[in-house]
This record gives sequence, structure tokens and C-alpha cells, in this order.
Amino acid sequence: MEDFDFIIVGSGPAGMGAAFSLIEKHPEARILMIDKTPYSTGGMRNDCKMNFTFPIGFPLEYWDQQSADRYLEQVTRFLKPTILPKSNIATYQARAERLGCSLLEIKQTHLGTDGGLALIKELQQRLKDHNVTLALGETMTDIDNKEKCITTDKRKIRYKAVLIAPGRQGFHFLQEMMQRLDVRYVDNILDVGIRVETRIEHYPIVKDYYDPKFYFKEKVRTFCTNSGNAHVVREKYATARGDVWYSVNGHAFAANENNNNGLVNFALLKTVRFTEPLASGQEFAEHLGLMAALMGGGKPLMQRVGDFRLGRRSKNATFNGDLYDFKPSLQGASPSDISLAMPSKILRYIWSAMKNLDTIVPGILHPSTIMYYPEIKLYANKPEYKDDHFQVAEGVFFAGDGAGTSRGITGAWASGIRASEGMSDYYLK
Repeated sequence: MEDFDFIIVGSGPAGMGAAFSLIEKHPEARILMIDKTPYSTGGMRNDCKMNFTFPIGFPLEYWDQQSADRYLEQVTRFLKPTILPKSNIATYQARAERLGCSLLEIKQTHLGTDGGLALIKELQQRLKDHNVTLALGETMTDIDNKEKCITTDKRKIRYKAVLIAPGRQGFHFLQEMMQRLDVRYVDNILDVGIRVETRIEHYPIVKDYYDPKFYFKEKVRTFCTNSGNAHVVREKYATARGDVWYSVNGHAFAANENNNNGLVNFALLKTVRFTEPLASGQEFAEHLGLMAALMGGGKPLMQRVGDFRLGRRSKNATFNGDLYDFKPSLQGASPSDISLAMPSKILRYIWSAMKNLDTIVPGILHPSTIMYYPEIKLYANKPEYKDDHFQVAEGVFFAGDGAGTSRGITGAWASGIRASEGMSDYYLK
């Protein structure tokens, strides 16, 4: 059986943040980072936009501004971001305030999908230079905290402290580990919404503010805006039974005037918090995803705003000619009627937010605008943490979006650093 001082499960920003923090504190420590995929995962692979202003990315149940700012300073010092400029923000903020909405002014940087992949390659090389062992394509299957060892599909490994940070797509895996560790948790919060795609001229604010953060009434917000060479993509999910469904997401490549499709996409998400007797928000989300897949023949749904306003479904012919003047960037979606798949109360709040947004930034409700469904964020595990370092059992720590400690790259990186501080206490034991 192999021995390491620290094991980090997950190679996304939470795992990276923890690894580099541990290297700084304990350069001689034996560190293993494993990931079930053959490549580094996490938000840095998908558009790689980062926010450096509280509260974006920091769930308020675990962070206050003072603590978040302290860790953000460390994240900023390590990543050395180039903050994007903004202009005309006061005009949009004034319009939003008249409607009872708000536009947050956030420090942001954007590398694009290609820039994010280059950053990951650089970070992995730096880990190797510090003698961190990378085991990509290796899957953790079990943990025995009494014996201080994990089991993978290839071996058993001892640890002094372990960080489990699988990200949003590791939702089921994290629940399995919590059951093995006898960790109590709540799974009752999720975000449900759509991804909007339109021409940049119909959402010109992105020329002034790359990823504008609008907050509307009824807990609806804009999220993850992409513009320029922007694309809507599918993300594959599977239930515990093996049923497959797809959520949509967005990404963009680095700015390049010679490679620009002229489109913009962003999510409109409604936060839903369930109370008893619902057992699992995750299962509720899966049922929504499966319903959309059933209607779409295994694909997510898409509908033009012009058809939605007329109360009719979109068809293949809807995406050609006349007012419908651009092709969808996601070809793997089915023209449909999203009102048949999305719960009416959620859809009502989403549509209200879109109307408010069209008043603030006129043009978003152009008939050609596409609404893709579903976009569902699965990071609502709320474990019972034993301390401020996200320890769930003796020497076992969680971090990242899948564990509910963050919502995005910088928040995940900060939560990894915070967990590493607790892990350090086990180094000399």
C-alpha cells in the first residue's frame, strides 16, 4: 500500500488551490492529486472567467466579506489576473434600480476556453515541478477513515489528510462518500433556468461589461455570460440508475476579431430552496432533466422568443430565414416548447426577469433570441462541517462547488486554500 501525506481528489480549482497552498507550507510533503478523467477538470476548462469581488462565488452561509476578501487576496496574488475594464455601468445600474433590480460591479478576468486550457497546462507543470504526483484517469471508489486509506480502481493509498473536491459533476460521488463517512448533509437547494443566446447587438452591455451580474426579484440572476466567439454546449449527466440527460452551458474562446461569430449567451437562473417533505433537490433536478430529454429525443430543448411570445412551439423551420437571422450555436438541441417542460412558477419568474432585462438593455427580447432549456446547477450538497476549514471527519475535508463551499473558480480556489489550512494540522501527526 502506498503512503502520502496529503491526497487531493479532484483537479479543478479547489484542488489546485489546496495543492499550491500545501506546497507553500510543506514543500517536502508527499502530495497526490487524482481525478477520474484523463485530464484536469473544473471551471477553468470551460470559458475560464473569474470574478474577484465578494459575494460572487462565495455562499453566504460559509463566508463573510472579511474572510472572503482575505482569501481572494491570496487567489489574486497567485493567479495575477488582468482585470477587464468597464464603462457606462452607472447608466445600467440606474435603469435596474428603477425596476427594483440590481447590477453588481465585479472585478473580472476572462481567458476563454483556449486560455483556460493553457493555464491548466501551466499549473499542472508547476505541480510536477514541485513533485506533486498527478494520477489522472484514476477513480476513487471508497474511503476507510479508521485505517486512513482510500481505494481507487487501481490501488489502495494511505493518507494523513485527504481533500475531496469533485466539483458539481461529482454530486452523486460526494453523497456516496458522505454516506461511507456517516456525514450528515442537506440536499435542498438548486438553480434551475435557461441559457439565452442572441446577437451581440441585441445585448450590447457586453461591450461595456463582459459578464454583467444582474439580480432580479424572486431570486433570479444572470450567470456566466459569454460573447464574441461564443457557443452554447451540452453537459452530460447520469442518474444513479444510469439514465442520461443533458444540461446546457456556455463558453467562449479568447477575444479575436478574426474569429468572432457575433453571438452572446448567458444563463438566467432561479434559485429554488425546498423544505420537507422533499428528500432530495438533486433528484428533483434529475427529473426535470429527464423530462426535457424525453421531450427532446434525448437532447436539450430550444425555443425562439418570437414563438414563445405567440404561445407556439419552435420547429426546425423556425431557425432559418426572415427575423430568425442566426443559426443556433448548439446544433445538438431540439426545437420545442419549453413551457411544457419547465415548472410554470419557475418559468414565470424567468420570463419576468427577461422582460426587466429587456427594459434595462433593450433588444434581448428580439424574436430571434433563443432560450435553451434546461440549465441546472448541481452544487447544493450542504454537509455538516465540523470547523471553519470544511472538515467533515477526522482528517477528511471537502471543498469546491460540489460541496457547496463555492460557486465558481475563485470561490473554489479560496475554499481549497481554506481546507488546506486544516489539512496542515495533520502533517506532523
